[in-house]
Amino acid sequence: MSEKQSTNRPRVAIIGAGIGGLTFAIGLKKQLGFEDFTIYEAASDVGGTWRDNTYPGCCSDVATHLYSLSTEPNPLWSRTHVLQPEIQAYWVALARKHALYEHTQFHTRVAHASWDAVRAVWVLRLENTRTGEGREVEAQVLISAMGLLREPVYPPDVPGRERFKGEMFHSARWNHQVDLRNKRVAVIGNGCSGAQVVPEIVKEPGIQVVNFCRTPSWVIPAPRFEYSSLQKWVFAHVPFAMRAHRAYHMFMLEMMWPLFVGESNWRRTKAETLVKGYIKSKTPEKYHDRLMPDYPMGCKRLVLDTGYLTAMHRENLELNWDGIAEVTETGIRTRKGESLPFDVIIFSTGYEADGYPIPVWGRAGQTVQEYFNAHGGPTAYHAMSIHGFPNFYLLGGPNSGTSAGSIVFFEECQTNYILQLVAPVLRGDARAFEVTAAACAADDADVQARLAGTIYPRCNSWYRTGHEGKNFSIFPGPLTRYWWVTRTPVWGDYVATGAGRWRVKRVLGSMGRAVGLAALVMGVVWGRAHPEAVWQALVAVHGQCVEWWYVAREFAESWHTVGFV
Repeated sequence: MSEKQSTNRPRVAIIGAGIGGLTFAIGLKKQLGFEDFTIYEAASDVGGTWRDNTYPGCCSDVATHLYSLSTEPNPLWSRTHVLQPEIQAYWVALARKHALYEHTQFHTRVAHASWDAVRAVWVLRLENTRTGEGREVEAQVLISAMGLLREPVYPPDVPGRERFKGEMFHSARWNHQVDLRNKRVAVIGNGCSGAQVVPEIVKEPGIQVVNFCRTPSWVIPAPRFEYSSLQKWVFAHVPFAMRAHRAYHMFMLEMMWPLFVGESNWRRTKAETLVKGYIKSKTPEKYHDRLMPDYPMGCKRLVLDTGYLTAMHRENLELNWDGIAEVTETGIRTRKGESLPFDVIIFSTGYEADGYPIPVWGRAGQTVQEYFNAHGGPTAYHAMSIHGFPNFYLLGGPNSGTSAGSIVFFEECQTNYILQLVAPVLRGDARAFEVTAAACAADDADVQARLAGTIYPRCNSWYRTGHEGKNFSIFPGPLTRYWWVTRTPVWGDYVATGAGRWRVKRVLGSMGRAVGLAALVMGVVWGRAHPEAVWQALVAVHGQCVEWWYVAREFAESWHTVGFV
């Protein structure tokens, strides 16, 4: 299916050059041999979240061998949980290896897109982020690879940010021009990012840090270590060693899922007791009562301890639980009325995750956001397909996340699934595939019913619409269940248009498999009745193969003798 790239009218348009977009592009090239695609990226480089998040201490909270593609293992990872520069370098290297830079238009934002039902194409309006220049392109297939964690969010109940006279920024858009030495710094938030930022910046000379916390996090020990040169050599040269190491980390994550199921769970109770003991053992006694979570472990994203707890012993770090009433010109006023002066305020308060950032109009004129709103929050069939949006697929879509797992695994599963749907379109065997409304409704009901039997409804978190509504983020099961669900499409859940050739090929393929199975069964039955004849046939085949091998070897030697090879 190899085709040259068309920049004006690519047959596949991919929005975003983050992990999802790169994974899908690699799949197009490796699995389908397809080249006529373009990635539209608003920034200046690939990498997505790992390009943008450059705050001190930024690292993966998932074992690094699971935070890489199964088809592109890296034996040279420096440690079990690497820092941001190493992760970004991995994805940049993959983009170069597979020549994806040639397929990517940087500084190009997709302003909006709409489905043209007459011509069965997506019409995209593009804008150059530097010049503002706009243009239109068309594509048969539209892949949305923007993910969930895109735009940093500031807490709406903290007014007055515009009044602050000092330096202010979000950890997801770290301002490296700001010198934190000898400054009073407020860090708002104690989730995954905040817990990585704080232990790093407290090392700055003369700095005083106040960490404003609202809800205690489940901070779990991080079994992190550096890989030795010998281990890297083994990963690179011993067959299956790296695969086995990856499988071990996968197994350990899968074993965590039972902790998240059920109202009462002895496994979770025991784990919570152990983690609370760990938190107490690492922190000053004055914080113990405040640091103990009162919600089930895993209900919010688990925080990997990268030095956050022990940093609380430092004299230049203070935790503040009084709440923020407002930001003032000189600092922060707490809900208890105390005014605290600061030179720098850093928000580490997560992302806007429960919306779709651009207008994409489907077959009936409804946008993706309107579809989400009509269903109580983001929802998609198997986290990928939306009724009314033909040839449109999401990567890292609703309910494809996990409390303790790798989004890369989900996006690999999604890539393999979507490629099966787009292949007939790209071969010209079908015009479009669209998931049915009934399939979407059944899948959404199943997802929410399964989530109801877990811990996730029992606390407020960004996993839910408005922090307390529908859970749009978490997949209700272990990672292997998602792989099983998405290993191949249920074709009856999709409506195929202009698909006569595809249907004929499916029928012929089914007939061929049926004939092959029947022949196998008949052969087994006949073989059991005539074992001697089977043995004689095998001997004859073996003898013929040996004869062919000798003939081929003599032929090759004769060519070598006369100098052809």
